[in-house]
Amino acid sequence: MKFKLNLDFEKHIGHSTLLYGDTNTKKTIQTSKFVQFLLESKKVPPKEITILDFAPNLTKVRNLKIGGKIRDFYENSSKCRNISFRGDIIPPRLNSRNKTELYQNAYKNYKKTSKILNSFNEDPTTILIINDISIYLHMGSLELLVKAINNSTTFFGNSYYGSSIERDFANLFSRREKRRVENLIKEVEKSYFTG
Repeated sequence: MKFKLNLDFEKHIGHSTLLYGDTNTKKTIQTSKFVQFLLESKKVPPKEITILDFAPNLTKVRNLKIGGKIRDFYENSSKCRNISFRGDIIPPRLNSRNKTELYQNAYKNYKKTSKILNSFNEDPTTILIINDISIYLHMGSLELLVKAINNSTTFFGNSYYGSSIERDFANLFSRREKRRVENLIKEVEKSYFTG
């Protein structure tokens, strides 16, 4: 389904929703607006909302804004139950010089993201928000992710799905990422391509 900026957030409560698209298509902004809607309009207690933020820190590379956390766009998201990890996420394609580094960086990200996914599954909340899911999907299993989605009543997440950060040595990596996002789309109730 094509994405509209005026998404009716009310219709996404009690459902699983995925936004997917290229960089700079407002996926994280819309996800943070959903968190804002839950807290300010629906008065959901913050500790009923778990946020798993897999995104790299906001940075500019080759005139593209890459990454960005939910808290960068909505400060009050810090009141929610944020399950975090030590260190930062490494943008694998952009911070690698070759295929070996690419997979090493993706594996480091996987170790961090899978750990907090497991933490959520051990103690789920009714609402789950995940920012930048493809970071996990580079190496992680769809099963663990789907288990987390199914452990919540409302899921709202986003994923990179594009071509703006391609590298010559990462063609196979990028094709695999796209397939895994396409498989995730089949697992959620509502999905929107952001461009």
